[in-house]
Amino acid sequence: MKEHDNRREVRCGHCHRLLAKGEALDLTIKCPRCGTLNHVRGMSPDAEGPRASTEVRHATPPAPSART
Repeated sequence: MKEHDNRREVRCGHCHRLLAKGEALDLTIKCPRCGTLNHVRGMSPDAEGPRASTEVRHATPPAPSART
């Protein structure tokens, strides 16, 4: 039985060919199919990404237009 592969796929941005599987912090790889240089930059698993704001904002309705 085949195990589930949890590694991230790195695909060509132009032709979508699978180039690699796994994690990379900084990688440049040339696609053998179309020749496109692909740049992959990842984040460290320990680094926290930006968080959403907890502040609630309400949209202000547009002012009524004055018709003459």
